[in-house]
Amino acid sequence: MKKFSLVAAILVGLTLALSSLANAAELKVLAGGAMTGSLKDLGPKFEAASGHKLDIFFGATPELIKQATSAPFDVAVVPVDVFKNADAKAKFAPGATIDIARVGFGVAVRAGAPKPDISTPDALKNVLLKAQSIATLPESAAGAYVLKVFDRLGIAEKMKAKTKAQTAPAAIPAAVAKGEAELGVFLTNVLIAPGVELVGQFPGDLQQDLVFTSGVAADSKQVQAAKAFIDYLRTPEAAA
Repeated sequence: MKKFSLVAAILVGLTLALSSLANAAELKVLAGGAMTGSLKDLGPKFEAASGHKLDIFFGATPELIKQATSAPFDVAVVPVDVFKNADAKAKFAPGATIDIARVGFGVAVRAGAPKPDISTPDALKNVLLKAQSIATLPESAAGAYVLKVFDRLGIAEKMKAKTKAQTAPAAIPAAVAKGEAELGVFLTNVLIAPGVELVGQFPGDLQQDLVFTSGVAADSKQVQAAKAFIDYLRTPEAAA
C-alpha cells in the first residue's frame, strides 16, 4: 500500500510539472528603466513560482513609447506618461491600468561626502547652484520633471552647464560614486545604490510621485500569464 501511495504521489507530481510546462509562457515585458533593480530581483522569483519566462525591455519613456508602437509585447510596467501618448495607449487592451509603484524624487551624494541641507526649496536651490556638476537622465519622464523643478526654482539656465546627462537610470548613481558628478538628482529608488548616499527627498510642493502603472497588450496571446505577472507585482512580497 505504501509503495502504491508513493508511486501515486510521484505520478501526481509529474502530472503537475508537465501541466506547468505545457502552460508556461514567455512574456515580452516593457518596463521603466527606474524599475530595473526591482524587476531584476523580482523577475526570477516570479519565474520560479509560475513557470513563465520574462524577456524584459527596460527603457526611458520615449524609448518605451517607440517600443510599444513598433514591436510586439505582452505586458508593460511603465511610467504613466507612456499612456498619455495616444499611439502607445492604443496598443493596450481597453480598460483601466493597474498602478504598481509610486516613487518620489531626491538628491544623492558620493558615499562619505557631507550631506547638504535640502529641507526647503531655497536650501535645495542653493545646493544645486553650489554644486559643480549633477547627474540626471533628461530623456525620461523622471528627468523631465527634474528639469521642471530647476525651472520652478529659477535656475534652469544655470543648471544646463552643470548637468551631466546619463543614458540610463543606473548610470546616475554610478557617475556620483565614481566622482564624475557631485550630485545625483532623480528618483529615490534609483539613488539608493552602492557608492552613494541619499541626502533626502525634494522638499515641500516640489515633491511629486512618479507613478508606474501596468497594462496588458491588446494583441497579446499570453493574457492570463501577463495578468499573473501584474498580480504578482501587487503581492506584499513584491510591494516590499
